[in-house]
Amino acid sequence: MQDLSGQWHLSDETGQFTAPMVLPGDGISALRDAGVIPDPYWGRNEYDLRWIADRDWLLTRTFRATGRKMTLVLSMLDTVVDVSLNGTTVLQADSMFRTYRIDVSDALVAGENVITLHFRSAPRIARARADAQPVPVPFQTDNCPIPHGNMLRKPECDFGWDWNIALAPFGLYGDIRLDPHGPRIADVIVAQTHAPGAVTVTATVRTEGVEDGSDVAVSLCGVTAQAPIRDGTAQVTLAVADPDMWWPVGQGDQTLHCLQVTAGGAEATRKIGLRHVALVTTPDATGSGFALHVNGRPTFMRGANWIPADALGGAITPDMCRDLLQSAVDANMNMIRVWGGGRYEPDWFYDLCDALGLLVWQDFMFACHLYPSDDAFLADIDAEVREQVARLNHHACIALWCGDNELLGALTWYEESRKDRDRYLVAYDRLNRIIETAVRATAPDALWWPSSPSPGPMSFSGGWHNDRAGDMHFWSVWHEGRDFEHYRDVSPRFCSEFGFQSYPSMDVIRRFADTADFNIAAPVMESHQKNAGGNARIAETMFRYFRFPVGFENFVYLSQVQQALAIKTAVTHWRSLKPHCMGTLYWQLNDTWPVCSWSSLDHGGGWKLLHHAAHRFYADVLVTAVPGDAGTDLRVVNDGQGEVDVDVMVYAASPSGTLRALGQASVAAPVSQSVSALAVPDGALALDEVLWFDWTTRGAAGGSDHFAPVPYKGLPLLPSGLSVKVTEGDGHWLVTLTASALALFVAVEADQPGRFSDNAFDLLPGRPVTLRFVPAAPGATPAFTVRDLHSATHDI
Repeated sequence: MQDLSGQWHLSDETGQFTAPMVLPGDGISALRDAGVIPDPYWGRNEYDLRWIADRDWLLTRTFRATGRKMTLVLSMLDTVVDVSLNGTTVLQADSMFRTYRIDVSDALVAGENVITLHFRSAPRIARARADAQPVPVPFQTDNCPIPHGNMLRKPECDFGWDWNIALAPFGLYGDIRLDPHGPRIADVIVAQTHAPGAVTVTATVRTEGVEDGSDVAVSLCGVTAQAPIRDGTAQVTLAVADPDMWWPVGQGDQTLHCLQVTAGGAEATRKIGLRHVALVTTPDATGSGFALHVNGRPTFMRGANWIPADALGGAITPDMCRDLLQSAVDANMNMIRVWGGGRYEPDWFYDLCDALGLLVWQDFMFACHLYPSDDAFLADIDAEVREQVARLNHHACIALWCGDNELLGALTWYEESRKDRDRYLVAYDRLNRIIETAVRATAPDALWWPSSPSPGPMSFSGGWHNDRAGDMHFWSVWHEGRDFEHYRDVSPRFCSEFGFQSYPSMDVIRRFADTADFNIAAPVMESHQKNAGGNARIAETMFRYFRFPVGFENFVYLSQVQQALAIKTAVTHWRSLKPHCMGTLYWQLNDTWPVCSWSSLDHGGGWKLLHHAAHRFYADVLVTAVPGDAGTDLRVVNDGQGEVDVDVMVYAASPSGTLRALGQASVAAPVSQSVSALAVPDGALALDEVLWFDWTTRGAAGGSDHFAPVPYKGLPLLPSGLSVKVTEGDGHWLVTLTASALALFVAVEADQPGRFSDNAFDLLPGRPVTLRFVPAAPGATPAFTVRDLHSATHDI
C-alpha cells in the first residue's frame, strides 16, 4: 500500500489563489491556514467567502509509484471530482458517500507521477442538474442559501442549515492510496442468532481476486470454521457457547471480540459485540409500541441527535469526536441518532460508539428536501446504501437503519408537491424502496425503519404528532412558540427530534465577536443565528417565563437556563409515561461552528447548561413532578438493570429557602414502568413557594429537584447570598458554594476552557455544593463567575 495523503498543492481554476494543503483535509481550512482568507467563523466573514464554492479548485502532487499494478482508492471525496494521473482522467467521482477503487496500472509510469484532483464547483454542478430535471425538485430554501444541494450526494448541511454556516466546502476526508493488485476481502456481513447460553454467528464474506473453491477461514472467541468460495462469496458459521455479551452503556459491559477472516492470503478483522437488538412494535391498547429490546431487555433510549462535528470536514478528528461522544455518555445517554442531513461517519467513529456503549440510530443521507428519482440517481443510491451497510453492519452500536429525515413531511412543504402529490409521492416511494431493498439485500437481519418521523412501514402520513405508533418529531414548542407545558400534551411512543435554542456560552461567543457586538440585535449576532426569528423567539420566551436579564452575559446565561428547562420538561414527562414512551432523542447534541442553536454541547465540546441538566434528567433513577387536574404526581422512573427501592421526601420551599414538609413515601421502582410515589394536592403550596423534593435510592445515587407551578417571574425571589470558596487540587480546582436563601439555576463559569462536574443546580441554605473544575490547559489558574436566577434578573 502506498499512502498518497500528506502535502498537496491547491489552486483555483484561474491560478489566482494558491495554498499548500494537507490531505485528509478541506480547501477552506487550507486557504485560511495559508492566510489567503480570514477565519470564516469570525464575525460576518461567511458572506464574503461564498465565492470559494463558485470556483473549481485543483489539488496536485507528485509521487514515485512503488509498483505498476496498482488500484487507486479514495474515500470521502467531496464531491464532484475529476481525478487524473499523468494527464489521463481515471475517475469522475460523483459522491462523497461512496468509496472509489480504480485500476490505474495503465496510467502509472516509471519514475515521477503527477496526480490531480479537479474539484468542480458544487453550486454550479447542482444548478445544472436541477435545470436538467424533467420536473422541479424542491429543496429547503429557508435552510439552504446555497441552492440545489439535493442534486448532489454531499452533506446537505454544507449548503447551509438553520444551525450551519453555508460554504459548500470541498476536500477529501478519508483515504487516498494505491493498493497493489492481489486478493482482497471486500465485505464481511455479520449476522447473529441468539439462544440461551449460545450464539450462532454467520459471516458472509465477499472476496475479490481469490479463486473460487478455495476456503475462507473465520475465527471468533476461540472458534474457527471454514467454507468454500462460490462466485466470490463464502458463508461461514460459528457456534459460540456461553458468550460474553455486549450491552449499551448502563446495561452491562461493552465486550468486543475480534473476528478474524482469511482468504487466499488476504486478511481482515472486525471487532464485533455479541448482542441482539429487536425493534418491538407490538400492538397495544393505544396503537403499537416502538421499543428497542437489547438482549431481550426493553431499554429506554436516552440521547440526542448527532450532526457533523465541524462545518469543515478537514477539522474533524477522532479526538474531537471521542470527546463529544464521551460527553454524551457522561450525560447518561445510551443512543445517538446520526442525522440524515450530514454524513456517514468514518469507521473510527463507530468504533468509538462500540467501545462507549452508545447505540446508533443511523439515518441514510436524505433530509428535508425532495430528491430526483431517475434511473441514474437511483442506481447511485443503490450502490451507496449497499456500501454503507456492508461497511458498518458488524458494529455492535448500529441499532437501526432509517430511510431518511422528514421526507414524508417535506411532501407537504412545497407548492409543487402539494399541487401534484401523486407524482412526488411516487418519486419518494421509488427512492425509499431502493434504499430498503438495498439494506435487506446486503444485511437481511438489519433493523429497518422507513423514515423519521413515521408511523411505520407503508404509511405515508408523516406521523409528526402521532401518539399511537412509530417515532415522532415534536417542534410545536419551538417553531410555533408554544409554552413548555405543551410538551405534556403529547404522548409519543418514541420522540426522535424535539428541541429549544439557546445562545452559545460566552467563551464561544468571544471566538467570533468583539465586545461591541454583544447585543442580540447586532449584525454579527444575527449572522450566527440561522433560524429565522430565532433570537426573537428566545427573547419572547424569556418575557413569558422570567424577569428580563440584566446585560448581555446574563441574557446568554438565561437563554441556556430556559433551554434546559424546556428539554427537561419534555424528557421528564415522556420518561414518566414509560412504557408507553420508550425513547427521547433531543435535537441536538453538538454544533458544527459557533452559533445560536439547539445543541447541548458548544462548538469545541464545552457543556452548555442543558448538558449538565441532561446528566440529571437522563439518570437511571429519576423522580419527576407531573402536574394534573387535581395536583402534582411525583413519579419514579427506573431505567437500571433491576428493581430499586426509592425514598421520596417532598417539601414546600419558600424564597428564604425554608422547607415545609409535605410528605414522604417509599416505593419499589421496577424497570418495566414508572410508578407514582405520592401526590401533592392543589393548594398545598403558598403563592410564593415552589415544590421541592429529594430522593434517595438504595444501591444507587439519589437527587433533588424543584417544580415551580407558576412562571418564575411571578416568584418573589430574594438575594441568594451566594458565597464561593475556591481551593486548588492536583490538576483541578474545587469550588464550594453556599447560599443564604433559595438559589435557583446556580451556574459557575470559568474564564478558560475546562469541565465542571456539575452546573445549573439549585441551592438551599445549609446545603453547600462543591464542584470540581478541570482546566483544559494543565497548570492554568482560572477565575470563576457565579450566576443564579435572582442575580441575573435584578440590577444589584
